[in-house]
Amino acid sequence: MDTLTPATDPELKEDDRRHAFLPPESTLQMSMQPLREFQRQRRASDFGLRSITLPRACIFIGTATMTAAGCYEMYEVLQVGGITILEAIVLGLFVLLFAWVAFSFMSSLAGFVVLLFRRRDALGIDPTASLPPVISRNAMLLPTYNEDPRRIMARLQAIHESVGATGYGRQFDWFVLSDTTDPSIWIAEEKCFLQLRHEVGDRGLFYRHRPENTARKSGNIEDWIKRFGAQYDHMIILDADSLMTGDTIVRLAAAIEHHPNVALIQTLPIVVNARTRFARLQQFAGRLYGPLIAAGIAWWHGAEGNYWGHNAIIRVRAFAQDAGLPELRGRKPFGGHILSHDFVEAALMRRAGWALYMAPALGGSFEECPPSLLDFAARDRRWCRETCSIWPCFRHGACIGCRGCIFSPA
Repeated sequence: MDTLTPATDPELKEDDRRHAFLPPESTLQMSMQPLREFQRQRRASDFGLRSITLPRACIFIGTATMTAAGCYEMYEVLQVGGITILEAIVLGLFVLLFAWVAFSFMSSLAGFVVLLFRRRDALGIDPTASLPPVISRNAMLLPTYNEDPRRIMARLQAIHESVGATGYGRQFDWFVLSDTTDPSIWIAEEKCFLQLRHEVGDRGLFYRHRPENTARKSGNIEDWIKRFGAQYDHMIILDADSLMTGDTIVRLAAAIEHHPNVALIQTLPIVVNARTRFARLQQFAGRLYGPLIAAGIAWWHGAEGNYWGHNAIIRVRAFAQDAGLPELRGRKPFGGHILSHDFVEAALMRRAGWALYMAPALGGSFEECPPSLLDFAARDRRWCRETCSIWPCFRHGACIGCRGCIFSPA
């Protein structure tokens, strides 16, 4: 498929071409964005930034007040007998950690108030209303890298069948974008894909394998945009552990259709399929606190929301025009390809004047979490290493207009 079995027969019948594993290419240029110079194409006030000045003031003043109070109480404990160097370090770390907890608490408190008074969604998304019509062309993208093929294809089949049940399945094409390097997994991927295509009987299901995973996930998506992006209006990016309902996907597509200045709508993925005690605790906490903090973040982020890398719908043209990632100068992890790409891509689109929203009340968006504390710590370590590539972007001013990429809890 693509790499293994390219179609080279010039006498291949037209009917056989429809069964190819990739659609005809429809190239779209994706330009690399400079980090220093840029020209805003829309006024930020077009998206109601003035209306979120008060919410942000409430969040930050509340955070500062709580942090100051906590710092004072901690200082009173440590200052007895004088503060040593070690105690000063403890105080400094306490202030940083307490400020983060206070910040999250203020966002959750704001979310509680928003949910209590049933504030209307900024994009007009009503999960209880009948399904809106969808006329745009949309691509469902599933990037994968050495994952269990049976599990990812099973999830993809569940999403595919759910979208088909809405009656709008013809508006969506499906792409498995493989960066797999393990030959045995690669072969298993192709077998599972063939079985899936046979079971769903859908010719809008495609598979593409890259010989080299340059720039990892961001490079995977960029390659798809350059080869096939021109024929699609929007793309919904999944992770290997993502699940979404057809109802949610259709509502996302309809919402971004009706708001031409919106480049991205991010859903709130809820943890599911937890098996271990640790994972069950994470799942319970996400179910309990996730909607609160998400509603609060959506309230004070406004049109300057963030992108968490998956379970979000993106306008292809906006992404291609304004979210091309440069390769940073210097040694890794501060140089090379930007690995924590989602935050920077959101920042670049916001910098160009596009609006980015979160839809916390939509539901129907799920993910899985690491099964143990060690797995969780390994993922955090990987995220921390990837985040190192963000800081040069701040130094060059790339994240102007997307403050959320600093304060996101994801």
